[in-house]
Amino acid sequence: MPDNRPQSPSRPWSSPSGSGPAPLLLCGARLTDGRTVDVRLGGGRIEAVGTAGSLTADATRACIARLDLTGHLLLPAPAEPHAHADTALTADEPGPVSPDPQDVQRRATEAALLQLGHGATALRAHVRVGDMAGLGALRAVLRAARSLRGLAELTTVAMPRVLTGVAGADGLAVLRDAVKMGASVVGGCPDLDPDPTGYVEAVLETASEHGLPVDLHTDASDPARLARLAAMAGGLRAGVTLGPCGGLSALPPDVAARTADRLAATGVTVVCLPQGGCGAADGRGAAPARLLRAAGVRVAAGSGSLRDVSNPVGRGDPLEAAYLLASCQGLSPEDAYAAVSAQARAAMGLPEVRVEAGFPADLLAVRGDGLPAALSLAYSRIVVHGGRVVSRTSAVREYCDSAAAGTGPGLPRQGRGTA
Repeated sequence: MPDNRPQSPSRPWSSPSGSGPAPLLLCGARLTDGRTVDVRLGGGRIEAVGTAGSLTADATRACIARLDLTGHLLLPAPAEPHAHADTALTADEPGPVSPDPQDVQRRATEAALLQLGHGATALRAHVRVGDMAGLGALRAVLRAARSLRGLAELTTVAMPRVLTGVAGADGLAVLRDAVKMGASVVGGCPDLDPDPTGYVEAVLETASEHGLPVDLHTDASDPARLARLAAMAGGLRAGVTLGPCGGLSALPPDVAARTADRLAATGVTVVCLPQGGCGAADGRGAAPARLLRAAGVRVAAGSGSLRDVSNPVGRGDPLEAAYLLASCQGLSPEDAYAAVSAQARAAMGLPEVRVEAGFPADLLAVRGDGLPAALSLAYSRIVVHGGRVVSRTSAVREYCDSAAAGTGPGLPRQGRGTA
């Protein structure tokens, strides 16, 4: 079975905690265009990419550590644009979810490490603020983010429940305090407020005051409301994300197409959740990614719930999200993977990653000869963040002795050689 436990930074394939990343040469990796290359990393970035073997001599003279990636496909690392770190891993808890800050920090840390093992080197966590919990959950997730520095980037979205009317005054005050505390994105769910338009206005005003992006939950089952929301938010300089928008999949095709055109005109990003919904929005259908892309909407994909009451079997695996976009929604493997990597990073305001010199060294190596194979059977994975290996997942498939094994062609294994 895969061993996906977080590894200690003292392992030989990871530089000591607190020190800068040591130079590293990735040898014999396959790229999506079919080339086999060596990739030299240094200073947290990709320093050079050359044909296989071309960088080996220099690395040997400089005593640079090497990692053999023969049989691996090397990709830009995915990112997770829609996580719920404060409620993750609570599906089996009896009774209400514990709001104790220590419990929240433990869950948030474990969830982030699980998703890092899948390949996500950056995560955006939506955290509820206000009501009985106040700012306790946000404070705990921010502590988890600090503890994960060097392994993964964890940023937070402050999500108040109500922002209008008498009850909304307290929510607005808490939202402003959350921003001062360190929440880097202003969010929430306008569908749950008695005045959705007023809710969005309050969110946009707060975000504009602090120059922060906005990330709003909406089911998008009311196309007129969605169009108003997008029109109000689309001009925000720091960027606006809407998700999961699963209600779009239930609309008549012509209505959904017109709504997609309106979304494209505003420049907002839609984050869909192919693996299932989340507790902040109704509906479990995934947004129609192919329709949205055809209209010119930037579409990213996230995981949503990770084994909580909304999805007790949620895996939080970006490659599974890409697989579902390709297998169920008809996206090409390349477009499906871009939704969890390039488009997800863009939605989160992160720099672009390519396997080219000068780009950030945030990479994912998976067993496979090409992207379709990687999305189908990507069990063994090596994750690089900031130029150092931060996680390994190894899988070996074996079969018992049989006549077929002795007389027929070799049975398949997960990868070739050492997993």
